[in-house]
Amino acid sequence: MVFCRAIAALTVASSACQYQAFAFIPKSTSANIPRFASRSTSSPLRASALEELSKQTVLSIDSGDFDVIESFAKTNLITDATTNPLFVSQAGSRGDKRYEALVEEAVTYAKTETCNLEGCDNVEDTIDLAIDRLSVNLGVEIAKLVKGKVSTEVDIRLSYDTEKSVERARRIIAMYEELGLDRKRILIKLAGTWEGIQAAAILEKEGIECNITLVFSFLQAAAAAQAGAYLISPFPGRILDWHKAKTGKTSFTPESDPGVLAVKRMYAYFRKYGYKTICMPASWRPSRGADVEGADVDEILALVGVDEMTIPPGLLEKLSGMDGSVVETKCNAESDAAACTDPDFKLTQESFEQYWKTDGCGMDKLKEGIDAFTAETEKLSKIIIEKF
Repeated sequence: MVFCRAIAALTVASSACQYQAFAFIPKSTSANIPRFASRSTSSPLRASALEELSKQTVLSIDSGDFDVIESFAKTNLITDATTNPLFVSQAGSRGDKRYEALVEEAVTYAKTETCNLEGCDNVEDTIDLAIDRLSVNLGVEIAKLVKGKVSTEVDIRLSYDTEKSVERARRIIAMYEELGLDRKRILIKLAGTWEGIQAAAILEKEGIECNITLVFSFLQAAAAAQAGAYLISPFPGRILDWHKAKTGKTSFTPESDPGVLAVKRMYAYFRKYGYKTICMPASWRPSRGADVEGADVDEILALVGVDEMTIPPGLLEKLSGMDGSVVETKCNAESDAAACTDPDFKLTQESFEQYWKTDGCGMDKLKEGIDAFTAETEKLSKIIIEKF
């Protein structure tokens, strides 16, 4: 009975799920490079919301656009960057000469490493290597623009294969190091499946830091922390989408937003039990509805003080034009830890899978995220094939 109560406590509110559409990266033009000029205050001495937010939460930019990343990095408010299969796929198809050069180098590298005069022994392996190399090339260039960490994702199609995920992660890190980038600058992104989390447990012991992504439930967060993952990326916006779809409710106050509550719960659990895992929410939605002015940053402002956030350029620019007075601390390590009522029940694969089956939001959104990123990876494979 104690076992049941402990697990039940772990999974209560795990159905709080998040969903956000995968952001499209437009081609760089002068029109979409941020200008940071539309402050809603007449006083030049007043800090913007972005400046005030950066004082309480480490900020990462969620983009693969070099020009946009550079513009925000120059403000010294953004330290890290995250990439995903969509960004890599877009890099392969943009037509920009800078990105084209990265693609060409990746293809040449893969062919040199796996093929000979008679051809390639296994074309699929060659394509996979080219994809990894392109991800690394993209990451190296981004690392020149930001001073912190860059997240690079292991092939999403391996999300349910621990051994292969570990192999690919090691290969990615080896390529980064061959190109002169220290592994401490890189976070390996792995999907929040049980297998992905166990891959992280292996890699962390080797000094390879991991970002567990596509996190939609407390269960995933607890498993990642217990595995020693460096960081998790919960998606409050997609949690909100799931609840809206299931309940028919079209708006929430930011404080009652299911995605916000889910992230705060994860953060509180980490701090109460001394886990070093960083909580970095990503994927944002307007709590009060898209038709409400300023609501697009509701979830961000409701999580001020959380360890880190990764934010797309459009919302960063929105925050740069808002007055800093809107930023108030919402996450506090000491008080949130004190309020946490979750037990630190140690998960096994059996218990994780048993209670995962009861987590509708987690199951729905994880599948949706993996499927979407798989589609982007398949698109990239076709682009790579055309380059052979």
